[in-house]
Amino acid sequence: MELIRGLHNLGPSHRPCVATIGAFDGVHLGHQAVIRQLQDKAAEFDVPSTVIVFEPLPREYLAPLDAPARIMSFREKFLALEALGVDRLLRIHFNESLRSTSAQAFVERIFVRGLGVRYIVLGDDFRFGAGRQGDIEFIQQQGLRYGYQAGSTTTFELEGERVSSTRIRKALADADFNLAERLLSRPYRISGKVVYGRQLGRQLGFPTANMELHRLRSPLSGVYVVTVSGAGLDNAAAVANVGTRPTVNDSIRANLEVHVMEGKPQLYGKHLEVTFLHKLREEQKFDSVHALQQQIARDVADARSWLETQGNSAGNVRAG
Repeated sequence: MELIRGLHNLGPSHRPCVATIGAFDGVHLGHQAVIRQLQDKAAEFDVPSTVIVFEPLPREYLAPLDAPARIMSFREKFLALEALGVDRLLRIHFNESLRSTSAQAFVERIFVRGLGVRYIVLGDDFRFGAGRQGDIEFIQQQGLRYGYQAGSTTTFELEGERVSSTRIRKALADADFNLAERLLSRPYRISGKVVYGRQLGRQLGFPTANMELHRLRSPLSGVYVVTVSGAGLDNAAAVANVGTRPTVNDSIRANLEVHVMEGKPQLYGKHLEVTFLHKLREEQKFDSVHALQQQIARDVADARSWLETQGNSAGNVRAG
Protein backbone atom coordinates (compact mmCIF):
# COMPACT_ATOMS: atom_id res chain seq x y z
CA MET A 1 0.00 0.00 0.00
CA GLU A 2 1.30 3.43 -0.92
CA LEU A 3 1.42 6.07 1.80
CA ILE A 4 0.87 9.60 0.48
CA ARG A 5 2.27 11.99 3.06
CA GLY A 6 0.21 15.12 2.63
CA LEU A 7 -1.76 16.89 -0.10
CA HIS A 8 1.41 18.41 -1.55
CA ASN A 9 2.53 14.92 -2.57
CA LEU A 10 -0.54 14.22 -4.69
CA GLY A 11 0.27 13.92 -8.37
CA PRO A 12 -1.19 12.75 -11.69
CA SER A 13 -0.50 9.10 -10.78
CA HIS A 14 -3.01 9.39 -7.90
CA ARG A 15 -5.86 10.25 -10.26
CA PRO A 16 -8.44 8.82 -10.79
CA CYS A 17 -9.53 6.65 -7.85
CA VAL A 18 -12.40 5.78 -5.55
CA ALA A 19 -12.06 7.14 -2.02
CA THR A 20 -13.37 7.12 1.51
CA ILE A 21 -12.48 9.30 4.48
CA GLY A 22 -12.66 8.82 8.23
CA ALA A 23 -10.77 8.19 11.45
CA PHE A 24 -10.67 4.39 11.02
CA ASP A 25 -9.48 4.05 14.62
CA GLY A 26 -9.38 0.33 15.28
CA VAL A 27 -10.19 -0.73 11.70
CA HIS A 28 -13.06 -2.70 13.26
CA LEU A 29 -15.87 -4.70 11.66
CA GLY A 30 -17.72 -1.55 10.63
CA HIS A 31 -14.60 -0.10 9.01
CA GLN A 32 -13.95 -3.40 7.29
CA ALA A 33 -17.45 -3.25 5.77
CA VAL A 34 -16.64 0.24 4.44
CA ILE A 35 -13.40 -1.04 2.90
CA ARG A 36 -15.25 -3.92 1.24
CA GLN A 37 -17.68 -1.40 -0.26
CA LEU A 38 -14.73 0.72 -1.39
CA GLN A 39 -13.00 -2.27 -2.98
CA ASP A 40 -16.17 -3.25 -4.82
CA LYS A 41 -16.37 0.24 -6.31
CA ALA A 42 -12.67 0.18 -7.19
CA ALA A 43 -13.26 -3.01 -9.15
CA GLU A 44 -16.39 -1.57 -10.77
CA PHE A 45 -14.61 1.58 -11.96
CA ASP A 46 -11.29 -0.21 -12.52
CA VAL A 47 -9.32 2.35 -10.50
CA PRO A 48 -7.26 2.20 -7.27
CA SER A 49 -8.83 2.54 -3.82
CA THR A 50 -7.77 5.42 -1.55
CA VAL A 51 -8.43 5.88 2.16
CA ILE A 52 -8.07 9.41 3.58
CA VAL A 53 -7.20 9.98 7.24
CA PHE A 54 -6.20 12.98 9.34
CA GLU A 55 -3.14 13.23 11.60
CA PRO A 56 -3.63 14.29 14.28
CA LEU A 57 -7.28 13.35 14.53
CA PRO A 58 -9.41 16.51 14.62
CA ARG A 59 -10.49 16.01 18.23
CA GLU A 60 -6.88 15.45 19.26
CA TYR A 61 -5.94 18.74 17.62
CA LEU A 62 -8.80 20.69 19.17
CA ALA A 63 -8.65 19.23 22.71
CA PRO A 64 -5.75 16.80 23.12
CA LEU A 65 -6.39 16.03 26.80
CA ASP A 66 -10.11 15.44 26.30
CA ALA A 67 -9.99 13.54 23.00
CA PRO A 68 -10.92 9.85 23.03
CA ALA A 69 -8.02 7.50 23.64
CA ARG A 70 -6.63 5.98 20.46
CA ILE A 71 -7.34 2.31 19.90
CA MET A 72 -4.35 2.05 17.56
CA SER A 73 -1.33 4.04 16.47
CA PHE A 74 -0.99 5.35 12.93
CA ARG A 75 1.48 2.57 12.10
CA GLU A 76 -0.98 -0.08 13.31
CA LYS A 77 -3.73 1.56 11.26
CA PHE A 78 -1.53 1.56 8.16
CA LEU A 79 -0.77 -2.15 8.53
CA ALA A 80 -4.43 -3.04 9.16
CA LEU A 81 -5.62 -1.16 6.06
CA GLU A 82 -2.82 -2.65 4.01
CA ALA A 83 -3.90 -6.14 5.09
CA LEU A 84 -7.39 -5.37 3.76
CA GLY A 85 -5.99 -4.65 0.32
CA VAL A 86 -6.30 -0.85 0.21
CA ASP A 87 -4.14 0.59 -2.57
CA ARG A 88 -3.34 4.01 -1.13
CA LEU A 89 -3.51 5.81 2.18
CA LEU A 90 -3.57 9.61 2.05
CA ARG A 91 -2.51 11.15 5.36
CA ILE A 92 -3.54 14.80 5.66
CA HIS A 93 -2.07 16.98 8.38
CA PHE A 94 -4.93 18.47 10.39
CA ASN A 95 -4.17 22.06 11.36
CA GLU A 96 -5.87 25.44 11.64
CA SER A 97 -5.79 25.97 7.88
CA LEU A 98 -7.59 22.70 7.20
CA ARG A 99 -10.01 23.33 10.06
CA SER A 100 -11.10 26.60 8.45
CA THR A 101 -11.44 25.12 4.94
CA SER A 102 -15.05 25.17 3.76
CA ALA A 103 -16.76 21.95 2.71
CA GLN A 104 -16.94 23.31 -0.85
CA ALA A 105 -13.20 24.05 -0.99
CA PHE A 106 -12.47 20.67 0.63
CA VAL A 107 -14.33 18.81 -2.11
CA GLU A 108 -12.71 20.82 -4.89
CA ARG A 109 -9.16 20.65 -3.56
CA ILE A 110 -9.01 17.06 -2.29
CA PHE A 111 -11.63 14.96 -4.01
CA VAL A 112 -11.76 16.68 -7.40
CA ARG A 113 -8.36 18.26 -8.18
CA GLY A 114 -6.27 16.12 -5.88
CA LEU A 115 -7.71 12.65 -6.40
CA GLY A 116 -9.99 12.87 -9.41
CA VAL A 117 -12.52 10.68 -7.62
CA ARG A 118 -14.96 8.55 -9.57
CA TYR A 119 -16.83 7.43 -6.44
CA ILE A 120 -16.83 8.46 -2.77
CA VAL A 121 -17.89 6.18 0.08
CA LEU A 122 -18.89 8.26 3.10
CA GLY A 123 -20.35 7.36 6.47
CA ASP A 124 -23.82 8.76 7.05
CA ASP A 125 -22.59 10.36 10.28
CA PHE A 126 -19.33 11.79 8.92
CA ARG A 127 -18.95 15.57 8.80
CA PHE A 128 -16.16 17.66 7.29
CA GLY A 129 -15.26 21.24 6.45
CA ALA A 130 -15.49 24.42 8.52
CA GLY A 131 -18.46 24.26 10.86
CA ARG A 132 -18.93 20.59 9.89
CA GLN A 133 -20.91 21.74 6.84
CA GLY A 134 -20.11 18.72 4.68
CA ASP A 135 -22.06 15.47 4.87
CA ILE A 136 -23.19 12.69 2.53
CA GLU A 137 -25.97 14.82 1.02
CA PHE A 138 -23.51 17.63 0.29
CA ILE A 139 -21.04 15.18 -1.24
CA GLN A 140 -23.75 13.75 -3.50
CA GLN A 141 -24.91 17.21 -4.60
CA GLN A 142 -21.37 18.19 -5.50
CA GLY A 143 -21.04 14.97 -7.44
CA LEU A 144 -23.69 16.21 -9.88
CA ARG A 145 -21.53 19.26 -10.48
CA TYR A 146 -18.15 17.59 -10.74
CA GLY A 147 -19.09 14.28 -12.33
CA TYR A 148 -18.45 11.73 -9.58
CA GLN A 149 -20.83 9.44 -7.71
CA ALA A 150 -21.16 8.94 -3.95
CA GLY A 151 -22.87 6.58 -1.58
CA SER A 152 -23.26 6.23 2.17
CA THR A 153 -22.19 3.28 4.26
CA THR A 154 -24.72 1.23 6.17
CA THR A 155 -24.56 0.82 9.94
CA PHE A 156 -22.81 -2.42 10.89
CA GLU A 157 -24.24 -4.10 13.99
CA LEU A 158 -23.09 -6.91 16.24
CA GLU A 159 -25.47 -8.43 18.79
CA GLY A 160 -28.03 -5.70 18.11
CA GLU A 161 -25.68 -2.75 18.70
CA ARG A 162 -23.72 -0.59 16.29
CA VAL A 163 -20.05 -1.48 15.97
CA SER A 164 -18.07 1.66 16.73
CA SER A 165 -14.74 2.80 18.07
CA THR A 166 -16.57 4.17 21.12
CA ARG A 167 -18.01 0.74 21.88
CA ILE A 168 -14.57 -0.85 21.56
CA ARG A 169 -13.02 1.73 23.89
CA LYS A 170 -15.65 0.88 26.50
CA ALA A 171 -15.00 -2.84 26.09
CA LEU A 172 -11.28 -2.26 26.59
CA ALA A 173 -11.85 0.01 29.59
CA ASP A 174 -14.01 -2.76 31.06
CA ALA A 175 -11.30 -5.33 30.23
CA ASP A 176 -13.87 -7.24 28.17
CA PHE A 177 -11.31 -8.57 25.71
CA ASN A 178 -13.70 -11.18 24.32
CA LEU A 179 -16.13 -8.46 23.19
CA ALA A 180 -13.28 -6.30 21.89
CA GLU A 181 -12.05 -9.23 19.82
CA ARG A 182 -15.48 -9.80 18.31
CA LEU A 183 -15.83 -6.11 17.41
CA LEU A 184 -12.35 -5.91 15.94
CA SER A 185 -12.39 -9.40 14.35
CA ARG A 186 -9.00 -9.97 16.01
CA PRO A 187 -7.54 -9.93 19.54
CA TYR A 188 -6.67 -6.50 20.86
CA ARG A 189 -2.96 -5.85 20.47
CA ILE A 190 -0.56 -2.99 20.87
CA SER A 191 2.63 -3.01 18.85
CA GLY A 192 5.63 -0.75 19.09
CA LYS A 193 9.35 -0.33 19.34
CA VAL A 194 11.19 -1.02 22.60
CA VAL A 195 13.07 2.03 23.81
CA TYR A 196 15.44 2.68 26.69
CA GLY A 197 13.74 3.58 29.94
CA ARG A 198 15.03 4.23 33.43
CA GLN A 199 15.84 0.50 33.83
CA LEU A 200 14.19 0.54 37.25
CA GLY A 201 12.53 -2.80 36.54
CA ARG A 202 15.91 -4.43 36.04
CA GLN A 203 17.09 -3.04 39.37
CA LEU A 204 13.97 -4.48 41.01
CA GLY A 205 14.59 -7.92 39.53
CA PHE A 206 11.82 -7.63 36.94
CA PRO A 207 13.35 -6.28 33.72
CA THR A 208 10.76 -4.59 31.51
CA ALA A 209 10.56 -3.56 27.90
CA ASN A 210 9.38 0.02 27.53
CA MET A 211 7.35 0.49 24.36
CA GLU A 212 6.46 3.62 22.45
CA LEU A 213 2.69 3.99 22.18
CA HIS A 214 2.66 6.99 19.81
CA ARG A 215 -0.50 8.33 21.41
CA LEU A 216 -1.15 10.63 24.34
CA ARG A 217 -3.69 8.33 25.94
CA SER A 218 -4.35 4.62 25.84
CA PRO A 219 -7.81 2.99 26.06
CA LEU A 220 -6.29 0.68 28.67
CA SER A 221 -5.04 1.42 32.15
CA GLY A 222 -3.77 -1.07 34.69
CA VAL A 223 -1.82 -4.30 34.95
CA TYR A 224 -2.58 -7.15 32.55
CA VAL A 225 -1.73 -10.69 31.62
CA VAL A 226 -0.45 -10.53 28.03
CA THR A 227 1.51 -12.44 25.45
CA VAL A 228 4.42 -11.01 23.52
CA SER A 229 5.57 -11.81 20.00
CA GLY A 230 8.47 -10.45 17.98
CA ALA A 231 12.24 -10.31 18.48
CA GLY A 232 12.34 -14.10 18.61
CA LEU A 233 9.38 -14.42 20.97
CA ASP A 234 6.21 -16.29 20.01
CA ASN A 235 3.26 -15.74 22.37
CA ALA A 236 5.54 -15.53 25.38
CA ALA A 237 3.64 -15.08 28.64
CA ALA A 238 4.18 -11.67 30.21
CA VAL A 239 2.79 -9.03 32.55
CA ALA A 240 2.16 -5.54 31.20
CA ASN A 241 1.55 -2.22 32.89
CA VAL A 242 -0.28 0.44 30.90
CA GLY A 243 -0.48 3.85 32.47
CA THR A 244 1.54 6.80 33.66
CA ARG A 245 3.81 5.05 36.21
CA PRO A 246 2.68 7.17 39.20
CA THR A 247 5.17 5.66 41.67
CA VAL A 248 8.27 6.64 39.67
CA ASN A 249 7.19 9.12 37.03
CA ASP A 250 3.65 10.52 37.45
CA SER A 251 3.50 11.66 33.84
CA ILE A 252 0.35 12.39 31.84
CA ARG A 253 1.53 10.46 28.76
CA ALA A 254 0.57 6.80 28.57
CA ASN A 255 3.35 4.25 28.76
CA LEU A 256 3.51 0.49 28.18
CA GLU A 257 5.95 -1.69 30.11
CA VAL A 258 6.15 -5.44 29.57
CA HIS A 259 7.89 -8.04 31.74
CA VAL A 260 8.41 -11.37 29.96
CA MET A 261 8.12 -13.98 32.70
CA GLU A 262 10.64 -16.52 31.37
CA GLY A 263 14.13 -16.03 30.00
CA LYS A 264 16.07 -12.83 29.48
CA PRO A 265 15.30 -11.75 25.92
CA GLN A 266 17.24 -8.82 24.46
CA LEU A 267 14.49 -6.51 23.28
CA TYR A 268 15.91 -2.99 23.00
CA GLY A 269 15.30 -1.50 19.58
CA LYS A 270 13.03 -4.37 18.52
CA HIS A 271 9.37 -4.22 17.50
CA LEU A 272 7.01 -6.22 19.71
CA GLU A 273 3.34 -7.11 19.51
CA VAL A 274 1.52 -7.35 22.84
CA THR A 275 -1.80 -9.20 23.00
CA PHE A 276 -4.03 -8.48 26.01
CA LEU A 277 -5.72 -11.42 27.74
CA HIS A 278 -6.84 -10.48 31.26
CA LYS A 279 -6.74 -7.56 33.69
CA LEU A 280 -5.11 -8.19 37.05
CA ARG A 281 -5.60 -4.83 38.78
CA GLU A 282 -5.76 -1.08 38.40
CA GLU A 283 -2.62 1.01 38.26
CA GLN A 284 -1.78 2.47 41.65
CA LYS A 285 0.81 4.62 43.36
CA PHE A 286 2.95 2.99 46.05
CA ASP A 287 4.62 4.62 49.02
CA SER A 288 8.03 3.20 48.13
CA VAL A 289 9.93 1.41 45.40
CA HIS A 290 10.17 -1.60 47.72
CA ALA A 291 6.38 -1.77 47.96
CA LEU A 292 6.23 -1.61 44.16
CA GLN A 293 8.71 -4.47 43.93
CA GLN A 294 6.58 -6.63 46.20
CA GLN A 295 3.46 -5.88 44.17
CA ILE A 296 5.19 -6.77 40.89
CA ALA A 297 6.11 -10.15 42.38
CA ARG A 298 2.46 -10.69 43.30
CA ASP A 299 1.39 -9.63 39.80
CA VAL A 300 3.69 -12.22 38.22
CA ALA A 301 2.39 -14.92 40.56
CA ASP A 302 -1.22 -13.93 39.83
CA ALA A 303 -0.52 -13.99 36.09
CA ARG A 304 0.92 -17.51 36.31
CA SER A 305 -2.07 -18.63 38.34
CA TRP A 306 -4.54 -17.17 35.84
CA LEU A 307 -2.78 -18.78 32.90
CA GLU A 308 -2.83 -22.14 34.66
CA THR A 309 -6.58 -21.89 35.29
CA GLN A 310 -7.21 -21.01 31.64
CA GLY A 311 -5.32 -23.95 30.20
CA ASN A 312 -5.58 -24.10 26.44
CA SER A 313 -8.40 -21.54 26.35
CA ALA A 314 -5.87 -18.72 26.70
CA GLY A 315 -4.36 -19.64 23.37
CA ASN A 316 -0.98 -21.03 22.49
CA VAL A 317 0.83 -19.23 25.30
CA ARG A 318 4.48 -20.04 25.78
CA ALA A 319 5.35 -19.68 29.45
CA GLY A 320 8.80 -21.12 29.20
